[in-house]
Amino acid sequence: MGTVADSRTNLLPEQVHEWISFDDPTEDRTWIFDATYLRSTHRCIFGEGCQGVLDADATDMMQGCCSYGAHFVDDDDVQTVVRAFVRLKPEHMQFHATAVKKGFLDAGEPGDDGAPVTVTRLVDDACIFLNRPGFPGGAGCALHIAAIEAGERPLDWKPNVCWQVPMRLEHETDDQGHLTSRLREWKRRDWGDGGAEFHWWCTEAPEAFTGSNPVYVSSRDEIIELVGREVYDLLVSQLERAEWVPLPHPTVRQP
Repeated sequence: MGTVADSRTNLLPEQVHEWISFDDPTEDRTWIFDATYLRSTHRCIFGEGCQGVLDADATDMMQGCCSYGAHFVDDDDVQTVVRAFVRLKPEHMQFHATAVKKGFLDAGEPGDDGAPVTVTRLVDDACIFLNRPGFPGGAGCALHIAAIEAGERPLDWKPNVCWQVPMRLEHETDDQGHLTSRLREWKRRDWGDGGAEFHWWCTEAPEAFTGSNPVYVSSRDEIIELVGREVYDLLVSQLERAEWVPLPHPTVRQP
């Protein structure tokens, strides 16, 4: 693990991150973690100044990153939301009647295999599960709201992408069959070509780095869901090394 500096000015390049890497204790896999992001105080600021992912400031619309609907990764992902929808009530979901009548699923653009990717239906140019400002049940994701009311984890109710962002887990297998898994912050590029057109993106916004705990603590459940408890514990042991002075996230780094 290390940093790169410009020897002429002693200033750190704008996008330098520190990384932690170790081999999995039980399988042929190497884990790589974006330590700079995980040690940062980034948090979701939905409803607290989030400008959304449209091509202009959409703070008042309170859509967050729900403007384009959720893309499901597989049938298990779909079934998670199907099971959750059965438990939703009209008081949780503004467009509950529409979902019952027309369904909450739709076909998106073709995926890598050429088949359309299953997505959540859009209503009035945003995800059908997104309650708009003024809805008595509360603005925001109906699945999230209902899960909290039920005393359960929102990640067990929502599409994978919705509880993972702004973290991204990537996998790559080399010619010898060795798997490398990388957990990092979600970048604009991860949204595809449209990401470059976003007026605003939260991991580039200093106002989103105001959490009371670092990401690896505040998003503990999500990280464990992605990497497993044993790997998470190994990660924490490295992130909390007493002798390490972590590099601030580029978004909040002072020149």
